[in-house]
Amino acid sequence: MIEVVAELSRGPVFLAGEALECVVTVTNPLPPTATSASSEALAWASAQIHCQFHASESRVALPPPDSSQPDVQPDSQTVFLPHRDYLLSLSEGGPRLPLAALTTVSQPDSYSEVLPTEGPPSFRGQSVKYVYKLTIGCQRVNSPITLLRVPLRVLVLTGLQDVHFPQDEAVAPSSPFLEEDDSGKKDSWLAELAGERLMAATSCRSLHLYNISDGRGKVGTFGIFKSVYRLGEDVVGTLNLGEGTVACLQFSVSLQTEERVQPEYQRRRGTGVVPSVSHVTHARHQESCLHTTRTSFSLPIPLCSTPGFCTAIVSLKWRLHFEFVTSREPELVLLPPLEQPEPATWTGPEQVPVDTFSWDLPIKVLPTSPTLVSYAAPGPSTSSITI
Repeated sequence: MIEVVAELSRGPVFLAGEALECVVTVTNPLPPTATSASSEALAWASAQIHCQFHASESRVALPPPDSSQPDVQPDSQTVFLPHRDYLLSLSEGGPRLPLAALTTVSQPDSYSEVLPTEGPPSFRGQSVKYVYKLTIGCQRVNSPITLLRVPLRVLVLTGLQDVHFPQDEAVAPSSPFLEEDDSGKKDSWLAELAGERLMAATSCRSLHLYNISDGRGKVGTFGIFKSVYRLGEDVVGTLNLGEGTVACLQFSVSLQTEERVQPEYQRRRGTGVVPSVSHVTHARHQESCLHTTRTSFSLPIPLCSTPGFCTAIVSLKWRLHFEFVTSREPELVLLPPLEQPEPATWTGPEQVPVDTFSWDLPIKVLPTSPTLVSYAAPGPSTSSITI
């Protein structure tokens, strides 16, 4: 029996363009009474990064199988061609390694590969799914091939594929207390560059005001301080209803993603299939605001969600979806009079004719630090298999 353990030491979340490093440990857990006749031999082992693609047949019209489009491969193939098929160096003697002496000692090895920047992010939507896995194939002598799949999550920040690494090592950020190889320097430089771009894009604050009106007049004013966010941030907004001429009885705001299939891959209309646009609500705030002058809300962006992106098949965008319930009668008295000559009992109206309308405000959601996502939303970073 041979046990193969794969561990992602930094966690299962990566930024496209970073180097993925996986430590693979091969052991032969023999009992103390075992003899040399109980030894096992590993014929070979290899590792490869895959991005599995799946499309909903009711939503997406894929081209024929002989199409040359790189983003529409069957779910048994990769979305993009991997950089290389890496052969694990289990020993200096080659891929074939007798493991008789490995009773309590393990044989670790490291697999490293840079995640392509042109690939899609990890995404599980209504129309398509992009699932990343590190597949480790191994075979014991005189046994069938066994596959060990390690799940990954990849975040994509657009624009990094156009960045050229500095040739001068002094330009790249480095720590004088750490010894890094060339790949480590490039990896840390990319992470710091991505952090700077995310900080610059999401730290700018400026009050944006929007007048909310229906067909009969002004309902109120909505204010928001920025329109670009990172995963894990809170979307904070204020609503001023005191300046409105139409009474607002209730409102709700939802943080949603809009998944839309590109026109060339949409199913034809009128065939009774599911629409090519789907919405998912990640957070929601609802409030009765009959006597409210000013109010506010805060909607958290989940770390487990996917930032906005666009591929040849599908696009994902974020938005704030508002729904307002307003009174049709602007002269309707909904409060008792302030001054009454005699004590009296005031009863509010039993029925109020209302109108409802909705409003959408697009926002932009970017990735955040993969380390932060790994700590806040932990996933399995170790997988094992016995052959």
